Amino acid sequence: MSDAIIPENIDINEILRLLPHRYPFVMIDRVLSVDVGKHVEALKNVSINEPFFQGHFPEKPIMPGVLMLEGMAQAGGILAFYSQPENIGTKLLYFAGIDKARFRKPVGPGDQIIYRVEVLKIKRGIWKLGATANVDGQKVAEAELMAAFG
Repeated sequence: MSDAIIPENIDINEILRLLPHRYPFVMIDRVLSVDVGKHVEALKNVSINEPFFQGHFPEKPIMPGVLMLEGMAQAGGILAFYSQPENIGTKLLYFAGIDKARFRKPVGPGDQIIYRVEVLKIKRGIWKLGATANVDGQKVAEAELMAAFG
């Protein structure tokens, strides 16, 4: 793990510098905190203007669970890049697996998701992460994620 210099304000510009994702697939808007090698908290403002709401579902807009998992993974990517900054701009972090995914409550327009992702272990280059998504202090989703730089 490296002692990466973490900007005070981790806004969308810094997120776009670190991650290869672009609109409409960027699933985090701001990083609230990073403890290098340990955990990250990131925020997603869910807006009625999200393109997925056109089809999921027009009469009752609900954020797809798979996109919450993607938000968790992107937050985990921020943590991994700050933990191993030599990979920034040179490698991608690939999603390698999902275990124990659970969805507890629907998320819709106007909600603000706080993703918390923590390192469970890193073994042979595989990152295992524990992730939760919370809205108004209530857990709405959780999963264990695996990823690797390549």
